[in-house]
Amino acid sequence: QVQLVESGGGLVQAGGSLRLSCAASGRIFRINAMGWYRQAPGKQRELVATITSGGSTTDADSVKGRFTISRDNAKNAVYLQMNSLKPEDTAVYYCNAGVATNPILRPVDYWGQGTQVTVSS
Repeated sequence: QVQLVESGGGLVQAGGSLRLSCAASGRIFRINAMGWYRQAPGKQRELVATITSGGSTTDADSVKGRFTISRDNAKNAVYLQMNSLKPEDTAVYYCNAGVATNPILRPVDYWGQGTQVTVSS
C-alpha cells in the first residue's frame, strides 16, 4: 500500500558529506512523523533523527551539530544532510514514516529498504 524508497547512500571519506533522500508513495492520506534510523553490523537499530509534519525535529546526541533532517510535505519526502561524517557513522540507514492510509485508520509505521553509508578513515 505504501512504499518508502531511499537514495543517496555511498562511500565517503571521513569529514565528507552525504545527503539521503526518502520518498513515500502509494495509498497516503496523511503522514505524521518521519525519521531516519541506522543499524551498524552487530548492533541494534538506533534512532538518528525525526521530524514531525509541523517541522519539529529531534536528533540523537551522536549526530547533533553534524546531521540535519528536513522534509517536503508536498513531495511526501524526508531528507538527511550528513556533514563531518565519521567512521562510526557507517551503517545501513532506514527511512521511517507514520502513514495513515485513510481518515479513519490510525497511522502505521512503514520502513524503507535501507541504504548503505560507509565512511572510510
